[in-house]
Amino acid sequence: MATYKPLAVQAIPKFGDAIAQDTLYWRGYKTPVQIKEFGAVNKIDFSPVSPYNYAVTASSRIHIYGHYSQEPIKTFSRFKDAAYCATYRDDGNLLVAGSEEGSIRLFDLSGRAPLRQFDGPTKAVHVVGFLSDKYRIFSGGDDYSSDLWDIPSGRKIISYHEHTDYVRCGCANKVHAGVFITGSYDHTVKLFDARTKNSVMTIEHGQPVESVLLFPSGGLLVSAGGRYVKVWDILKGGQLLVSLKNHHKTVTCLCLNSSGQRLLSGSLDRHVKIYSTTSYKVVHSFNYATSILSLALSPEDETIVVGMTNGVLNIKHRKPEERKENSEKKRQPAYRTHVKGKTCTPKREDFCASKPVKNILRKYDRLLKSFQSSKALDAVLEPTIRLHTPEVTVAVMQELHCRGTLRSALAGRDEKQIDLLLTFVSRRVIEPRFTSILVTVADMITDIYQPVVGHSAVVDRQFLKLHEAIGKEIDYQEELLEVLGMMDTLFATFAKKTVTYLEDNKSNGLTETIQTNTT
Repeated sequence: MATYKPLAVQAIPKFGDAIAQDTLYWRGYKTPVQIKEFGAVNKIDFSPVSPYNYAVTASSRIHIYGHYSQEPIKTFSRFKDAAYCATYRDDGNLLVAGSEEGSIRLFDLSGRAPLRQFDGPTKAVHVVGFLSDKYRIFSGGDDYSSDLWDIPSGRKIISYHEHTDYVRCGCANKVHAGVFITGSYDHTVKLFDARTKNSVMTIEHGQPVESVLLFPSGGLLVSAGGRYVKVWDILKGGQLLVSLKNHHKTVTCLCLNSSGQRLLSGSLDRHVKIYSTTSYKVVHSFNYATSILSLALSPEDETIVVGMTNGVLNIKHRKPEERKENSEKKRQPAYRTHVKGKTCTPKREDFCASKPVKNILRKYDRLLKSFQSSKALDAVLEPTIRLHTPEVTVAVMQELHCRGTLRSALAGRDEKQIDLLLTFVSRRVIEPRFTSILVTVADMITDIYQPVVGHSAVVDRQFLKLHEAIGKEIDYQEELLEVLGMMDTLFATFAKKTVTYLEDNKSNGLTETIQTNTT
């Protein structure tokens, strides 16, 4: 007796975009660790030197966290009110922060008390940072001023009063020591040079500016405000290069990766978008639980830290690369291979014993093998098969139809089973890959259970759904045929008629005949 061949399920190609390398890279972070702070996290800043600790500013405290620590390893809490914008110096030894009471405090990482305190601003200071020479500090706040301070003497060097609203963000130029940038709620971004008494450049963002960022080269500036992220060329006088509108709410923070090839933006819409700095297209995005206020990426791109409005700190660490040493080792051949050799061919007197291969059949194959048609159909109507692999269900129906037992398999069912069958058919009959067999199945179900129509409300409702689905599909096909006819007419109109050689000779001959008659 011939062996049973398992049912061949037709493989349907899956269409879709291939997974990009960026997606694979940004998915390579572990499940996030969450830490609850005392208030909304307004600033996160990584130390530029190893071991890359990061400072978190929330409420009236500044917490210093280690790379993998879930508890702060150091705390600065000598603020009467809220603290803002704790920022590291380039050497990682000093930390500066603004405050709600208007003072600026400079901390040494080895101590707890402020090393310096700069007084002068009349309102809250939201923006502080070090210039690249490491001996000067810039600041901006709610008194509309942008100030420059000298660390050794503790005095104010110069004060700029050019903004007309709150100054809420700023950054320093890493290439030119005396240049820094501030962004304000007056919709402008201003570039200052410590050698001049006025700003050297003003850029109109168009929305209240929440964050600014300079590329490492110092030639490109990124500003964020409203739903827009805009990139400007400073070397061309502040020319707008690109305007991005990928967020649904206000963009609050910006960040660059270590290579400068990816730009990250966080927003109140709970998303972090990652852009390519060559095409400025979104290559990946992260979704978070609540609105995002601050964002930072470690210098080696190993950690992403996000601060949210509810005081939660979300930390993602990169997964370690899997070691392939074990897989690369070649498997040593067995002893009998050494004795006989890999290319040993059996001799005439040798007896070859073949190990029988046992084929494990699936449940529906076993039922088809034993000619239990109805039970085979029931097996492929289970939720795990009909919902996730409907092609298996349709393949069994096709096999039963070829055997001539499909009608008997569909007959003799109760109300629940009829409801299940009609639900599957009405949902999948509009798919082109299943239409041919499911139309036959629907026709058989209608013929078999037509006498019971009107006796069950559930069955009647499913028949109406099937009728509606087929009616809609017919309407779609008619509309497509109409569109196809329109397109054929357009193509025929655009096509140019080419004159053949025979037609040209005929026209010339007709002309000659007319000329002869007239003469």
